[in-house]
Amino acid sequence: MRARFPSSPKAYRYDGSFDGFLCCVFESFLKKETPAAILPQDGPYSLYPEKQIETDPERASRVWRSLPARISPSAADLTRCAFLTCMPEKELPLLRVLQEGFRKGGSIMNFLADEDLSSLVKAVRFLKNESHLLSGFVRFSEYGSVLVSVITPKNHVLPLLAQHFCSRMPDERFLIFDKTHREALLYRPGDLQFCPMDELSLPPPNRTEAEYRALWKRFYNTVAIEGRTNPRCRMSHMPKRYWENMTEFQESGEPAQTLPGHAAHPSISSVRF
Repeated sequence: MRARFPSSPKAYRYDGSFDGFLCCVFESFLKKETPAAILPQDGPYSLYPEKQIETDPERASRVWRSLPARISPSAADLTRCAFLTCMPEKELPLLRVLQEGFRKGGSIMNFLADEDLSSLVKAVRFLKNESHLLSGFVRFSEYGSVLVSVITPKNHVLPLLAQHFCSRMPDERFLIFDKTHREALLYRPGDLQFCPMDELSLPPPNRTEAEYRALWKRFYNTVAIEGRTNPRCRMSHMPKRYWENMTEFQESGEPAQTLPGHAAHPSISSVRF
């Protein structure tokens, strides 16, 4: 998609947050320029001169409110979801789509032959498919009064999973740790939080939890029909990259006790609910 504003020989560097990206959009319109790249703070080194974009909640809010009003609600949904995807260097294509959207309105969402929009739509489809799969593949273990699960998704799916599990377990306390993106979803009745978490140390399961894991593994193995085993079909419906966190595929029925990270080493008992 052709950028609305002339190309600028510099890269924007922002803090990696969604509000930070919206501030990059604001800066692009304010300066009437299209940067050569938009890079998160911990992103790759750039050969372009860099301009640091500070995150301003007021500016971010102005851009966010304008998306459904000046383009369309579907454009706002695409923006939010595309930012959660694992698509590399997604910021610049998304900026170009928004520039064209502010010029042409909601009709931009029909330009699926455009390379930028098409790649973003495919990335969002992958995000939502992965979220849908994980809504069935997440396995919780009980530690005291808290249910804990570990996932390793490619996309940043926690915001999408939150609504699913909070609505289905409104009276429970649970924690879902995204090992890939080092973030945790913490929920207790009436309160939902997302917080950075580099590492989570779990104690050994107690006897009751171990028995439930063994029971689940026995159920999984019992309902299988040996004569109709089809490993390829199973992997198409239950991709192998999710197996490491699924109780039925663990030899001992117990997940790894320590998940490596770089900073803090919180135990489940130290997490406040």
